[in-house]
Amino acid sequence: MAPQRVPRRRGVRRLRATQAVAATGILVTGLFALPAHGAPSPGPAPLGSVAGTAGAARYTPGACPRTPEPIAELAGARCGTLTVPENRSKPGGRTIRLGVAIVPARAAKPQPDPIVWLAGGPGDDAVGEAKMAVDGGLNRDRDVIFMSQRGTYSADPALTCPNIDEFNARATGLAADSPATEREHLQATKTCRDRLTGLGADLGAYNDTESSADLADLRTALGVPQWNLYGISYGTQLALVTMRLHPQGIRSVGIDGILPPSTAGEALTWSAAKQGFDGLFKACAEQPACNDRYPNLPATFERLVRQLQAKPVTTTVTLPDTHRQVKVVLDGTALVNWLTSATHVAAQVPRALDELDHGKPQRIAQQWSVGKYSPQAVGRLSHGLVYGVFCSEWTPYEARDAALRGGEEAFPSFPRSVQSQSPQLAYLHQDCDTWNVPAAPRSIRDATTSDIPTLALSGGFDSQTGAANGPYVARTLSKATVVTVPYEPHVVFATSKCAQTIAVSFFDTPTAPDTRCLKGLKPPAFDTGR
Repeated sequence: MAPQRVPRRRGVRRLRATQAVAATGILVTGLFALPAHGAPSPGPAPLGSVAGTAGAARYTPGACPRTPEPIAELAGARCGTLTVPENRSKPGGRTIRLGVAIVPARAAKPQPDPIVWLAGGPGDDAVGEAKMAVDGGLNRDRDVIFMSQRGTYSADPALTCPNIDEFNARATGLAADSPATEREHLQATKTCRDRLTGLGADLGAYNDTESSADLADLRTALGVPQWNLYGISYGTQLALVTMRLHPQGIRSVGIDGILPPSTAGEALTWSAAKQGFDGLFKACAEQPACNDRYPNLPATFERLVRQLQAKPVTTTVTLPDTHRQVKVVLDGTALVNWLTSATHVAAQVPRALDELDHGKPQRIAQQWSVGKYSPQAVGRLSHGLVYGVFCSEWTPYEARDAALRGGEEAFPSFPRSVQSQSPQLAYLHQDCDTWNVPAAPRSIRDATTSDIPTLALSGGFDSQTGAANGPYVARTLSKATVVTVPYEPHVVFATSKCAQTIAVSFFDTPTAPDTRCLKGLKPPAFDTGR
């Protein structure tokens, strides 16, 4: 979720066969239509190899979308471009292009309903996540479709802003609650906005309403009667909105690391952090070696937050690629943001906190800063989509002090200056004042009510969206299966073989996924330094 700113079935074959021969004027009747020369008619055209239209949108087969590095899993993909209106409320306006890559199923006889992968962020590029999906076996017997959501890296235009990414790296060496830091943060946002508007982008058109319409147009343009969705992190919000606005043709939906549109916002991030931290600390307490070595870890963490906010620790770390040394400031806000991501390396967390408590901040400082200085962190996230979503769908419907109220409820012992900045979403309302896009209709916050079979997956250590969101969204999804994979962080498909097994089985039998693997899961062996 979010940038870290411290945000049916069988009819498809017959339809494709019809498309494949329509241009020759051949009439297809029954099962054995023959062309004029008497030879058997060709089989159905592979998905994505035929051009198609959907209203003002059109799909054109062509080259695969660009990616920052080669992705081997795309080597055999069928690719093309979906051209759509930038703003559907302005007929005749400019168009934008979204890259499409379709990874074929491994099975010789694939199922007719493909899976569409919806990336996280907002602002991540689905095409760049093909390896994750394929490694998890999602294309076992179904084609998997990856489309670059509007504004993302492989779309045209790509609303990326390297200046913000570069500031995020520098910010690890600044005090989080300093007025000077806030000024520099907001200047980076303004510089980004000015550049994108200078390119002619309609920033108010980068949101879930338009993106869900893009998905609906893609299905029609590809000639797919029915497909399935699999969304991760922010992609779950887009999936839930799409289920509500464009339910036609959706056979089933998997959502992993769930962000409910009706509650998404700064307060929810504090609740999620609390759930993830508590899950990790509880697992340590239940493991004798960890509990003996690091007793009462929650109290240690909360004390360190208070101490560091009052007296930050400054250290230096060496960047692995360039061997350059950079300054890192660890205050209470930085520690909270670090732990929100560090649940992905849960086994190291107790030892890292203990080292910090004993005057050794290097492990946490390294983890907190090095990823932000990585070349992979610069120029890949669509900040145009980030703020298009946050500033039209989140902040207009949440009080300006929502972060503070959420922080007070989740962690009453934290200093007010820490509580006022929700994890990984610093200065969000101020950013949205700068971004200045219209609010989406209030209905964007409606809960999704649907009988589409849905798999709601969460991780027990998820500190970014929180496992409680699974049961929450299932209240209005009559055919939902709620699964929490214990001891796993945000987006369990990326880290858990069990979660991958459950997800793949879900698309085979959407009302009865195979969850037997949950019984054998064990907590991580926490590093005790011994």
